[in-house]
Amino acid sequence: MRDDEAVLNRRDNAADARIGTIKTSAHPQKPGADWWAEAKGVFWLILAVLGFHSLVAKPFYIPSESMLPTLEVGDRLVVTKYPYGFSWVTPTFHVLPFLHGRLFGSMPKRGDVVIAVPPGTHTDYIKRVIGLPGDRISLSGGAVYLNGQKLERRRMPDRMVPIDGNTRCDPREYPGRRVRGRDGAMYCRLTIYRETLPGGRSYDTVDLGPSIGDDYSEITVPPGHVFLMGDNRDNSADSRFSRAQNGLGGPVPWENIGGRAEFITFSLDGNATWNPLTWPDAFRPGRAGMSLHPEGN
Repeated sequence: MRDDEAVLNRRDNAADARIGTIKTSAHPQKPGADWWAEAKGVFWLILAVLGFHSLVAKPFYIPSESMLPTLEVGDRLVVTKYPYGFSWVTPTFHVLPFLHGRLFGSMPKRGDVVIAVPPGTHTDYIKRVIGLPGDRISLSGGAVYLNGQKLERRRMPDRMVPIDGNTRCDPREYPGRRVRGRDGAMYCRLTIYRETLPGGRSYDTVDLGPSIGDDYSEITVPPGHVFLMGDNRDNSADSRFSRAQNGLGGPVPWENIGGRAEFITFSLDGNATWNPLTWPDAFRPGRAGMSLHPEGN
C-alpha cells in the first residue's frame, strides 16, 4: 500500500469514528423522575380539592335517622358552603374556632336543612331551621308554636320505608312499626305529618307518639342564633335538648352553621358485601337527585 493510500484510510477511519460518536450522542440519557415536581402537583391538587370542599360544596353522609323521612341512613348529599357566607366552621377541618362572625353572611331561611356544629365541639349535625333571631319557640303535644301561633300540621298517609342494612327500624325506637308489605318485604311504617311554616314552606315530619321532646317551654331565640330541629321529632337530638343529652344545647350561634343541604346524589341500603356483584343492588332506587329544599320555596 502506498503512503497516500494509508493516509486516506486513516482519515476514513477517523471520520467513521466521529460519525459514530455523533450518532451515539444523538440519543440522550432518559432523565430520572422529578419527584419535587410530582410532589408539587399532588400538593396543588389536594389544595384545590380542600378549597372546593371548604368554600363551595362538599359531599355529606347521613349516619343517623334524625331527619327521617326526608333523609335516610346511607344517603349521600351535596352541601353548599356559600349561601350563608363563611365562618370558622366553613372549612372542611374546623381548626379556627377562635374566629367569630361571618364573612359575606346572610341568615338562613326557616325550613332550610343545614349543617351545624354545636358550640364546644367539632361534630357536624344536620337539622332543619325552625326559628330565627327574635322568634318565640315552644312545643305542646308535639305541635310547634312559632311566635304564639301553632304551625299548620296536617296528617299524611303513613310512609312505608323498606327495612334494610341501614334502616333497621329498631323495635326499641320504633315499637310496633315493623310490618310486612304486600310484596312480602319488611317495612318500617312511619306516621307522617306535613308541617307548614309562615310563608308556605312545608316538609314532612315523623310523629311516633308521646315523647320527652313533645313539650318545650317557650324561649326567645337570641340575636345571631337559630333554633334547629330534626324532622324525626321523637328521635332527634336537636335544639330542644342539652349537650349532656347529646343535643345542640339550645339555639345555635349563626356562625356555627356550616352550609345548606341541596340534594341527594345517591343512597345505599347497606346490604352490599365485598362482592362487586352485590353493589348495583345496594343502590336505593328513586332517591338520587331528590331536592332537600322544602316545598313552597
